[in-house]
Amino acid sequence: MSKLAEKVQQELIRAIDNDELVLPTLPEVALKVREAAEDPNIGIPELSKVIGNDAALTARIIKVVNSPLLRTSKEITDLQMAVGRLGINYTCNLATGLAMEQMFQATTDVVDRKMREVWNKSTEIAGICHVLCRHYTRLMPDQATLAGLVHQIGVLPILTYAEEHSELLADSISLNHVIEQIHPIIGDKILRTWEFPELIASVPSQYLDFSRDSAKVDYIDIVQVATLQSYLGSTHPYTQLDWSQVPAFEKLGLSADMDMHGDEDLSAAMDAAMHMLQ
Repeated sequence: MSKLAEKVQQELIRAIDNDELVLPTLPEVALKVREAAEDPNIGIPELSKVIGNDAALTARIIKVVNSPLLRTSKEITDLQMAVGRLGINYTCNLATGLAMEQMFQATTDVVDRKMREVWNKSTEIAGICHVLCRHYTRLMPDQATLAGLVHQIGVLPILTYAEEHSELLADSISLNHVIEQIHPIIGDKILRTWEFPELIASVPSQYLDFSRDSAKVDYIDIVQVATLQSYLGSTHPYTQLDWSQVPAFEKLGLSADMDMHGDEDLSAAMDAAMHMLQ
């Protein structure tokens, strides 16, 4: 590890330990959607009104409901119909995840490119999570999608820090090393601050523990397998791992040498899932 990476890592860990690290806040529309969802008496018209105040999010949700994965024979053009089709919980998780894209914006080109890269990878993995969840588990696809969208959320404060420290921005190897080492710790902290449920809040810190073996399949397993599948065909170090030693595959009922892209139906479903999130 370079001296710069070591110094930055120590500074960030100290800031985390002392509660001095400025954590990002959820976009206002996501906060309002979550607040509405916590009302046991909330109805589709009320939730639609909250989401309808954000034109971009409204358009995204209508796009999702008309995607090949979810669409019915009749095209849906109205937000209230879209919420009715998806259901309140699904809509809330989707809206929360999609609203986060607003956070992946920076003031410098270098950091902006890196944020775009992280968000694009997150949507790719979220799409694979959605398909894995629907085809191989009885868990909730909306929760799996949200887990995929937030698994790298801890990268945000590191990139914000880098914007203020030009020496780190100038050294991409050190920056990437710091991100790899620290984003899981910060990610958990952010999601717990946002009061995400434990089954999703623990995803950032555990999805890279490839020896992890929980009692039953969960969202961490799904994000883990989706992450590995996303690097198939590349030279990424994850492709050099022995996937047969990763318990998550067995828990999902998948062969470790399976290539989801090689299955025509799964490949089409993944493409549709990724497209609906972009």
